[in-house]
Amino acid sequence: MESLPTTIPSKSERRGRFSKSSQSTSKPSVVMAFFSCVAWLYVAGRLWQDAENRVVISNILKKSYDQKPKVLTVEEKLMVFGCKDLERKIFETEMELTLAKSQGYLKNQKSGSSSGKKLLAVIGVYSGFGSHLRRNTFRGSWMPQGDALRKLEEKGIVIRFVIGRSPNRGDSLDRKIDEENQARKDFLILENHEEAQEELPKKVKFFFSAAVQNWDAEFYVKVDDNIDLDLEGLISLLESRRGQDAAYLGCMKSGEVVAEEGNQWYEPEWWKFGDEKSYFRHAAGSLFILSKNLAQYININSGSLKTYAFDDTSIGSWMIGVQATYIDDNRLCCSSIRQDKVCSVA
Repeated sequence: MESLPTTIPSKSERRGRFSKSSQSTSKPSVVMAFFSCVAWLYVAGRLWQDAENRVVISNILKKSYDQKPKVLTVEEKLMVFGCKDLERKIFETEMELTLAKSQGYLKNQKSGSSSGKKLLAVIGVYSGFGSHLRRNTFRGSWMPQGDALRKLEEKGIVIRFVIGRSPNRGDSLDRKIDEENQARKDFLILENHEEAQEELPKKVKFFFSAAVQNWDAEFYVKVDDNIDLDLEGLISLLESRRGQDAAYLGCMKSGEVVAEEGNQWYEPEWWKFGDEKSYFRHAAGSLFILSKNLAQYININSGSLKTYAFDDTSIGSWMIGVQATYIDDNRLCCSSIRQDKVCSVA
């Protein structure tokens, strides 16, 4: 049996084959190494760029923070503007105003009295647009007119009809009052008050404020236009009370709070007066009197004083909160049977 011939490659042949295989395997490695270098350079570049960006952003933020205005305290602002003395004066003024309010008057307030002399009393007679005939009745009875009214003022008594303005400002109602006042010169017109039935409780605040601002008097008297007045008797009563501060005079009473809507004397805020629904002690609405410092208290605090359905109960609620001296005088009870009473139902 013949054997197959065998051939053994020579050394040169083997060297050629090895070189070909080496060349075939080295090409992919070179390519991979090239892309690796490119990737490394890309990553290194991005990292370097990010580092540069962070440095730029950090510098911008630092510069922005340095330029940001500093928030100064009030104390620092006062130091910058040199206002320490002003701050001290403001503080002292605030303390004086607080003390003045607590005592019911403003320190060194100028008198509104034209003569510069302190009056005994300012008497305000409530009136309305439809009360022309009633005003004339008063002028013909207990209330002086013309020269007699001016002479009474020289003796320390000012009397004025008190009225507000029409809801339609400048209409015929306002013009008629202006004409009557020009002829008679016996009105205190409340420019900021709207003369309407539902606004009546607020009228008392405007009256006392205006009276205090216009005249310097010992007492301020509110009178309804449905009563007759014994003027000499009232003057005598006030003379006996001269120099009495914090005086709240009137025909004192307290009564049931009417909670049923539609009934006379209905109080919409009846629930504020407790389970027994009884009013606190207060002067009846027909005539009551306040001394100067109590009237000043109303003038100073009028913006925050709460009014109820009626002016007399509103005044009574304000007097509860201050150190007022309640003076119950039967001579001021207009329905009283006393012979020496100073008022009577008209």
